[in-house]
Amino acid sequence: MTITAPALAGTAVRPRGPLGEAVLDALTATEPADQKTLTREAEAALHSCSDITTDEDIQLTLFLLYASAYGTLDGLEADREWDPALIAVRLMLEKEFERVLRTRVAVPELPEPTTDAVARALFAFVAADDGPSLSRHLARRATNEQAHEFLVQRSIYTLREADPHSWAIPRLSGSPKAALVEIQSDEYGGGRPDRVHAELFAKALRGAGLDDTYGAYVDDVPAITLASHNMMSMFGLNRRLIGAIVGHLAAFEMTSSIPNRLYADGLRRLGFGDDVTDYFDEHVEADAVHEQIAARDLAGGLAAQHPHLLPDIVFGAAACLAIDGAVAGHMLDAWERQSSSLRAGVTA
Repeated sequence: MTITAPALAGTAVRPRGPLGEAVLDALTATEPADQKTLTREAEAALHSCSDITTDEDIQLTLFLLYASAYGTLDGLEADREWDPALIAVRLMLEKEFERVLRTRVAVPELPEPTTDAVARALFAFVAADDGPSLSRHLARRATNEQAHEFLVQRSIYTLREADPHSWAIPRLSGSPKAALVEIQSDEYGGGRPDRVHAELFAKALRGAGLDDTYGAYVDDVPAITLASHNMMSMFGLNRRLIGAIVGHLAAFEMTSSIPNRLYADGLRRLGFGDDVTDYFDEHVEADAVHEQIAARDLAGGLAAQHPHLLPDIVFGAAACLAIDGAVAGHMLDAWERQSSSLRAGVTA
């Protein structure tokens, strides 16, 4: 699909519909936004939406609103981060996004709210997941062009790796907080800037001949890829969803080690060098440790500490598997048709 709308001043990202255009205009303006206009556009977008997880206009809009909080895109005015009109739009979109996720995502039976029971349940739930395996495809069958598309799709989250989950740190206490900080310390390089995982991925992009600027490929990825990142941001930024972001991280870490080994194998099969595979090799060992900490000390510890959060912990884990599975399914379906998984072509 070719994007025809012009990029608005101050940022290279192009809107995908009337709502995104209005919100991007507001985010790059020096004056407060007009609430009536934004509310009207948000209501219209929601009314016409058939599936919010794949709605290009809404997911790009959410991505831009979260980018304002992260400070990830140049050109977004810092004064607009807490603009009441923009926050109102974000809440409208989040309400529907969360409703759809809670309706659609299949949540397993809840375990007892103890450290061991929660950890066992999460490992069993992840092991039973039968979603599409992007890693096996990359290891065995992917073409060079598909490997480049994979890296482009991953850039939306991975150039900001760990950041959505770090919102949870000040909202935790005791052993769950210590567990999350231990995981995040590794994600941020353990004090070594060159080992920050986002920096390792940036090096992989450069090694593959791709642009490592954050947001360089936002226009190219589909709504479902943005939805994966937006879901993390929604869970992380909303204090009431602390259980969901913890459960998401547990499932995320528990589905990382083996896939990253396969990704590295596939990239080496295609002739990519150590500068590209280093990121994936790093995660094979690191995430084998992280999954134990995340499942037991973080998720299990939080459930034992606050049993009322257990349903959201399990929901967050289930949502991670469901949406990431949808992202993988989108890419694999496109490749099976011998077409691109991107909205616009990227030169390999």
